[in-house]
Amino acid sequence: MSRIALVDDDRNILTSVAMTLEAEGFEVETYADGQSALEAFAKRLPDLAVLDIKMPRMDGMDLLQRLRMRTSMPVIFLTSKDDEIDEILGLRMGADDYVKKPFSQRLLVERIRVILRREAVTAGESVPTEDGQLIERGHLRMDSLRHAVNWKGQDVSLTVTEFLLLQALAQRPGFVKSRDQLMDVAYDDQVYVDDRTIDSHIKRLRKKMRTADPEFSAIETLYGIGYRYNEE
Repeated sequence: MSRIALVDDDRNILTSVAMTLEAEGFEVETYADGQSALEAFAKRLPDLAVLDIKMPRMDGMDLLQRLRMRTSMPVIFLTSKDDEIDEILGLRMGADDYVKKPFSQRLLVERIRVILRREAVTAGESVPTEDGQLIERGHLRMDSLRHAVNWKGQDVSLTVTEFLLLQALAQRPGFVKSRDQLMDVAYDDQVYVDDRTIDSHIKRLRKKMRTADPEFSAIETLYGIGYRYNEE
């Protein structure tokens, strides 16, 4: 049974999310601020932590920074609707993914499951095979077992959603994927997102790939239709 730590100063979120996770078979620990969570983690680390960014005593950013000094434990951030700057900083500091408030609890559960599966595979010594686990397209190399992306020899850190979108596009270069098809790849059937959500993910994905290569242009937009990957 995986242990999940929830750290948020909103008691309603702590209670409702804890109940959902427990119903899904997880062991859950809750904390109302970063300082109390840090003190508990010093004694025993959970398997994954879900952190709110804005909290009293110690916020999520500060807590993540302290955690990364001694552990690579997976972390998901809960962010406010328009906190793109916080998202970018958090990912650079080593967060594994983020979910925007208000959020679907079903979506959060799926994100937790994906990251825990990735960690389980990485902890084992599985070797990529030719069954689709390893994708090489020109300068792009993707290892889905280890959730690793490399472009022109440089590692690129992507969230789970960004990884799934890039993987879906790169699997069939030249073929167009509609936004609806990309939604099916990235989200659970019970979660509703609009076209702009996919567009925002693609925008951030391109931005991250351009940190490795300012000339990155492998993801092409076909206005009114969708996106496709052009092998370079």
